[in-house]
Amino acid sequence: MSTRRTDTTLAHAGRDRQLSAGTVNIPPFRCSTVLFDNLAAFEDHSQGAAGFRYARDGTPTARALESLYAELEGAAGSVATCSGLSAVTVALSAFLRPGDHLVLSEGAYEPTVDYVHGVLGAFGVDVTLVPPDIGARVGEAMRANTRVVYLESPSSGTFELQDIPAIAAAVRARTRDTGRTPLILVDNTWSGGLFHHPLALGADVVIQAATKYISGHSDAMLGLVACNEATLSEVRRNAKLQGVYASPDDCWLGLRGLRTLAVRLRQHMHTGLALARWLAEQPAVSEVLHPGLAQHPQHDLWRRDFSGASGLFAFRLQPHHDHEALRRMLDGMRLFGMGYSFGAYESLLIPVRLPPHRSTAPEGRGPLLRLHAGLEALEDLQADLAAGLARLESP
Repeated sequence: MSTRRTDTTLAHAGRDRQLSAGTVNIPPFRCSTVLFDNLAAFEDHSQGAAGFRYARDGTPTARALESLYAELEGAAGSVATCSGLSAVTVALSAFLRPGDHLVLSEGAYEPTVDYVHGVLGAFGVDVTLVPPDIGARVGEAMRANTRVVYLESPSSGTFELQDIPAIAAAVRARTRDTGRTPLILVDNTWSGGLFHHPLALGADVVIQAATKYISGHSDAMLGLVACNEATLSEVRRNAKLQGVYASPDDCWLGLRGLRTLAVRLRQHMHTGLALARWLAEQPAVSEVLHPGLAQHPQHDLWRRDFSGASGLFAFRLQPHHDHEALRRMLDGMRLFGMGYSFGAYESLLIPVRLPPHRSTAPEGRGPLLRLHAGLEALEDLQADLAAGLARLESP
């Protein structure tokens, strides 16, 4: 990773005075065709890496975003795609072939699991789902043909953490037995790429739904894949073949968001932790799932591998609260909206129904809610939650 501090990196990396004609921000290069000066230049395909041949392969705006994100993650390089899910699919399909085996955390983003079963499975990739906190026991799920171990930390909905150093050690040990080195891919969206650096812990590829915290304003669809030296060329090649490069406008929005990421995420963290601690004291709440809380079973792991938290966590209501009580609570919220995604300035609160593949999903417990703490005043958000919890008991 860069020796510069992160705040400085976010302000200065990915800037090129020549490409931006001297302006502070590089503009969105809206283009398709790129013209060449002569036949020799047209035929010189070595330009493809450093220059620009056709906009499907990237634009100056995309290169600036990729450069900045790669430095943030401590990567050899990164690739911008048109959504978080496309970043997932590009990364997975770059390395998996028919007959390969994939170890997949069941705590991964549900569309990731659907893609693995519905698309990769149909093309002959075998998959084993493992608990979202498996750690060093991941070696028990690996086979001689295991090619990829795919993780998400924290896990979607229930916020278990992955012990990436222990998993990397188990993968290396397995490699000594089989002679084949599986790759470790990690979805790092929760941290925004700011508070957690899986590549430094032993991962090979990091995926980011940049639609979320990186864009930060609910106005872009964007994915990013950060790679080490060994994996970068294959991911870049696969993104080109699939034609899923991000649009120049969304890359520009991602760059804009990255410039203020550190400031915004610190505020999201402050508000999210304060709300999580407050909710843990409320009688209507049975459990708060936030790795930044001391009572979280993996809090020590969070303290070791993370330098902060985002504004996303979950909490569970007491078991006697039925769907009608949940409707009363959510329909009356004034500041918390109901909508997919997270990571922007607005606060969100949605019910979570864990999918059938989640073997660790508890049964017979109260409704599970996922909360994203936005950038509103903490006191106002707390008052909105207090009124919502009071409506649970009001017919």
